Formats: sequence, C-alpha cells, structure tokens
Amino acid sequence: MRYTARDISPILLKAARSFPAVVLTGPRRAGKTMLLRKLFPKASYTLMEDPDVIARVRSDPHGFLDGLKLPAVLDEVQNVPEIFSYVRSRIDRSPRRTGQWFLTGSQDAPLMRGVTESMAGRAALLQLYPLATTESPKVDLFLGGYPEAVARPASASLWFSSYVQTYLERDVRAVTNVRDLATYRRFMAMLATRHGQLLNRTDLAAPLGVSVPTISQWINVLETTQQIMLVPPYHGNLGKRMVKSPKVYFLDSGLACHLLGIASRAELERSPFKGVLFEGFMAAEVVKRQVNKGLRKEIYHYRDEHGLEVDFIVPGRNGGISLVECKAARTVLPSMAASMFRVRDVLKGNQAIKQPFQLSVIYRPVSATTSVSLGNGAKAMAPTTWLSRF
Repeated sequence: MRYTARDISPILLKAARSFPAVVLTGPRRAGKTMLLRKLFPKASYTLMEDPDVIARVRSDPHGFLDGLKLPAVLDEVQNVPEIFSYVRSRIDRSPRRTGQWFLTGSQDAPLMRGVTESMAGRAALLQLYPLATTESPKVDLFLGGYPEAVARPASASLWFSSYVQTYLERDVRAVTNVRDLATYRRFMAMLATRHGQLLNRTDLAAPLGVSVPTISQWINVLETTQQIMLVPPYHGNLGKRMVKSPKVYFLDSGLACHLLGIASRAELERSPFKGVLFEGFMAAEVVKRQVNKGLRKEIYHYRDEHGLEVDFIVPGRNGGISLVECKAARTVLPSMAASMFRVRDVLKGNQAIKQPFQLSVIYRPVSATTSVSLGNGAKAMAPTTWLSRF
C-alpha cells in the first residue's frame, strides 16, 4: 500500500525534536506504524503483540531494552504497560537526548494512564485518526478514512468485516471481560442506528437484555479503543435550559455504513441515515483537523429544552465561535441557516462569548470550491472549502 502524507507530520517531527519520547495513539489500522516508519526510517521497530516479545519484556525488561537500537519504535505498547517505568529510567539518564522513543497504542485510556504515571514531562502525546479529506481525495462518506479501505475500495466491505472481527477478538477482550461477543456485536450495530443521536443508555440496554451499567461499560470500551466519539453539549453558562446528554458518533463513516448494512454509494444516497452519517463525517473531520494541528479536541452540540438546536459549535479565535449545520443535500436553501440565526441571538446574550460569530452550512455541492452567501452573515460551502478556512 502506497504511503499517504499525513497532516500531523510537522507536529510529530517537532515533537521528536523537543521530547525524548513521543506517544502516538489512535484506532487500530489508522496508519500509526506506517507514519512513524516513514518519518523515522532509521528507528528500530518492535511489535509488542508477539507473545515471545511480551514474555521477554516481562521476564527481563532491562535485557530487552538493552538489546534495542535507538531510536526505537515500540508498537501497541499498551500490551506491556509496565515497560513505561523502565523507559522512563533510561530517559532520565540522558534527558537532553530527544527523539529516542516512539510508543504507539490503540487503546487510549490504559495507554494514557501509563504515560501520566510514568512519563509525565518526558513524552509528547499525539493522536492519529484515519485519513482526513485534506489528506486524500479518496476519503468520502461511504468509504470513510481507514487507509486500507480507501486504498482498495472494491474490497472495502471485506476489510470492514475482518476489522470488526479482529477488533472484537483483540481489543474488546483486552480492555474488558466481554463474555458474549455476539451480543456485543449486536450492540455495535444497534449503536450505529443511533449515530448522531443523544446517547440514551436505557434505550440501548432494553432490546439487548443487558443492564444499563453494562451498556456504559461497552460505551467506554468503544471510546477507549477510539471507535466512537461523544460530542458533549455546549454549556456556555446558559444554565438549566440546555440538554445535558452527549451525541454519539462512530469516528469513521465507512465503519458506520458497514454496521448499518449500507453496501454501496447508491444505497447510501437512499438511506434514511445519510443525513446523520454526513453530520458524523464532518464531526470527525473537525476533530482530525484539530489534533493534526496539535490542538485540543473541541467540538460541541447545542440543543435546549425547547428543541432549538445546531449540529455543532466549534470554538474559534479571539473568543469567537463557529455555528455549523451539516446538510447531506446537493442543494442549499436559505432556510437551512434559520436555526443558526436563532441560536446566535441566544448566545449573544452570554457575556462570556465575544464576537465574531461564524455561521456555516456545510453541504455537498458538485464543486468542492462552492461558497454561497445565505445572508445575515451565514455562508454555505463544501466540506473541503470550510475545512480550509477552519
């Protein structure tokens, strides 16, 4: 598979020049290993999933590390979190030597726990998500952004089937003791039907015959392995009027389409899920854009108790914010901006928020460079056009 240049590369190279270690997390098969081996071709490489390697690390960690040629890439290091303390001791011997250790993991929470406990101040923490639209023109709503699915569209369905099976067998069992994988697989499919909705754990628990705490645990597994993202509600000091629940999205629209049984682009265009899939696609693109620039993930949804809502609120520069509506249509209408005008009026009364407001309707025009004025400060544009200004 040909290498695709990643937007995060400048940040990653800068981190390697500034820190002794770099920790790169992200979903399995997002391209972490290929990126590190491309940017640091002289680094040695060890996959920390091989049972023999794990046994060597646990029986003789010093001996294992003595045998490594630095710089070194330790891949899927969450399988042996005890290695962090030994790497830390070696960093402390030569704290000014930067770019020596590159650690990757596909289970965010356990890995971060090891980093915060053992590597604080010694490692740069970065995330790599599947390909973004700014990285490859082949990334789209149907295929999503996983490099292997994008590279071989004809076999994408088979790839997603294998990915789900591998994910269930490896990552789910590694994170928690899920006894009934068949029910967990049904849970994933059911959650896909709630893509873009407010998270309601009770609504998910009843049809599956499991408890609400079990659903909470399974949601946590999907978050930990970076398969879903929860978009929290925007608060902005607006008090009790705001809905408190997050929205749930699968991070990759291609995986969501697979779980929903959408087998072709033609089926996607007819699907009742097209709108929320596009909404989730754009949410993921915003987060990819932020982390690829080395920024915090900041995206919120807005909904009050009266049903007034805007798909996303994204903090902007100088205290301003962007209000975003996502429409899967090919044609834009002025009425699509109506809710943003109303929300802007509400937010203008909040002294913590400063001008300017940016109001954008993101839709799917034929031309990727299309930008249309909707009046009253709102614009409609294609995803790539909006992201280029983000």
